[in-house]
Amino acid sequence: MRFDIATLFPEMCETVLSESILGRAQKNGCLSVQCWNIRDYTLDKHRRVDDVPYGGGRGMVMQADPIYRCYQAVCEQTGSVPHTIYMSPKGKVLDQQCALELSVMPHVFILCGHYEGVDQRILDEIVDEEISIGDYVLTGGELPAMVLVDTVARMIPGVLPEDLCFEDESHFGGLLEYPQYTRPAIWHDKKVPPVLLSGHHKNIAEWRLEESLAVTKCKRPDLYFNYLNKK
Repeated sequence: MRFDIATLFPEMCETVLSESILGRAQKNGCLSVQCWNIRDYTLDKHRRVDDVPYGGGRGMVMQADPIYRCYQAVCEQTGSVPHTIYMSPKGKVLDQQCALELSVMPHVFILCGHYEGVDQRILDEIVDEEISIGDYVLTGGELPAMVLVDTVARMIPGVLPEDLCFEDESHFGGLLEYPQYTRPAIWHDKKVPPVLLSGHHKNIAEWRLEESLAVTKCKRPDLYFNYLNKK
């Protein structure tokens, strides 16, 4: 799968996405992430990509043309039209189902806004959907873009050792994950639940489901009742 990120701060994204699991996935060829500097596609000699908003108001608005030229460069390089996402607090909130749907797409182009956002005409021209990572506003779209890439990429074959690595975690099946423990078996007089030391896989699976239900009911009753309704 390929991600292309259009941003004013490509180094910011490259630094994070080249590390750890995602960095190894790129080296192994399971994943491709390329960051594009929108300033490289402006015709302004001072490399400006923004201007004052029509109608007045504070702040600056990113212009449509440099973004469009950047988008065209990606399309020309890849020979394809990517699924295009604008990271925006006005978009639908990212969840596990959304990430799962994106994980089967071969090519995703992510636009990072800044300042007061981008000219609406470029959104109308190229964007397929707007996605938010929460009901709050950040200074730019770079952090949300990296969150999106991370949550989608981990479900791409080969990025993690096996599908169970993401299937057996919070939200994938509609519940929050059960508590986890590791050595030592006793720490600060607190013992690991005996069932986890039993080696009895059926009992362990039942315990984990019971704990997932209890954790979800306590921390996210909305998810808990959705899960029960679906069952």
